[in-house]
Amino acid sequence: MIQVIAGKKGSGKTKRILDMANKAAQESRHDVVFIDDDNRYMFDLRHEVRFINASEYELANDQMFMGLLCGVVAQNFDIGLICIDAFKKLIKNELDSTEWLFNRLEAISAKHSVDFAISVSADVEELPEFIKKYAI
Repeated sequence: MIQVIAGKKGSGKTKRILDMANKAAQESRHDVVFIDDDNRYMFDLRHEVRFINASEYELANDQMFMGLLCGVVAQNFDIGLICIDAFKKLIKNELDSTEWLFNRLEAISAKHSVDFAISVSADVEELPEFIKKYAI
């Protein structure tokens, strides 16, 4: 399952995704991973959540980001939720060109029973149709 939290800067997306990660860490028997573009929110997460600062890996594009996600899933079969904050900053690409990425996320989610929660800095109306169906 993929869930997209969309909204303009300052609309509470990060707070919402942090709450999702913390709640899942408390209630789920699966592991939770939180990926961000810096360390700013590392201490807002429960200690059970695996925090990844993706900027440490110098990702140049959306394909490298997908490689990171596949590596995360491959190294831990117990992951139940991956939260991705600052999605547009991490992929370094326009949302219109990410349909392939969302198709891969769907496939990974189905094959490995991993859910994705993604925050996107854009109004729901601005999202491409292939992303709108995931908006919550």
